[in-house]
Amino acid sequence: MVSMLIAVGSLTLIGLTLGTVLGAAARKFAVKEDPLEEELKAMMPGSQCGQCGYAGCSQYAAALAKGEAAITLCAPGGKPLVEALSAKLGVAADLSDMEDKGPEHAYIIEDLCIGCTRCIRECSTDAIMGANKLMHTIIVDACHGCSKCVKVCPTDAIVMVQYPMTLANWHWPKPEIENTPPKPALVHAQ
Repeated sequence: MVSMLIAVGSLTLIGLTLGTVLGAAARKFAVKEDPLEEELKAMMPGSQCGQCGYAGCSQYAAALAKGEAAITLCAPGGKPLVEALSAKLGVAADLSDMEDKGPEHAYIIEDLCIGCTRCIRECSTDAIMGANKLMHTIIVDACHGCSKCVKVCPTDAIVMVQYPMTLANWHWPKPEIENTPPKPALVHAQ
């Protein structure tokens, strides 16, 4: 019994010592990141799809912070992200060729699916379920709408569709701002 308590005590002491050393090393050797880069990374959708030409959202945010990338590259973020990045970075954005389609997800037309599994290999969030030579389906909650699977499908069985409007995702429309001048105040003569 005493030897078991000594073993447990010595393992606890080793764990506490190593934890303290690792904690101190993490503070001492911490790499300070650019605060602008962190803010931009928080604005990104976090889908890590790579459509922007970078490996993920953090690399794209780093390139934006350095001024090395255009703000219109993120397809899943769409027009709202471009407007937010434009305001944050103080850069003018050409939004004429961008359309605000709203959030989308992939949908597989089951009659056209041949089970080639190309879409499964392309999906970065494992939102496609299926097997070789069997029909596939999309897990809508996992799909982030990058549309990379649409490009690799040989039978055009995958299309992008709007999320259905439900009580869970419906929002009140924002009020429109009128560009009318304010009415002059009435002054009563005394």
